[in-house]
Amino acid sequence: MKPETLGFFEKVYEVAKQIPYGKVTSYGAIAKYLGAGKSARIVGYAMNNSHNKDVPAHRVVNRKGLLTGKHHFEGTNLMQQLLESEGIVVIENQIQDLESVYWEPAKELL
Repeated sequence: MKPETLGFFEKVYEVAKQIPYGKVTSYGAIAKYLGAGKSARIVGYAMNNSHNKDVPAHRVVNRKGLLTGKHHFEGTNLMQQLLESEGIVVIENQIQDLESVYWEPAKELL
C-alpha cells in the first residue's frame, strides 16, 4: 500500500474514534469531513483494515444505514451485536431510525 493511503487510513481512524457511543456515521461522511468526498470506498477499506487498532468500526455504516461491513467482523452477527449493545436497533442488517443515531463529523468535529 502507498504511504499516502496509510496516512489517509490513520486520519479515518482518528475520525472513527470520535464517534460517540450509541451513534453511527457513514463512510461518505468521514470521507467528506477529510476533504475527500468521493473516497467513501477508501474509508471502507480503512475500516476493513482497522482490526487491532482500537477503532469502533462497527459504528461506520453505509449512507442508508446498512451494515455493509459486517462480513469483516468475526462471528456471524458481531457488528449487529455491538451496535445493539449500544442501544441501536438493527433489523435485517439495517439501522432503524437512522436519523436519531446518526453522527455527522463535519458538524461535530472542528
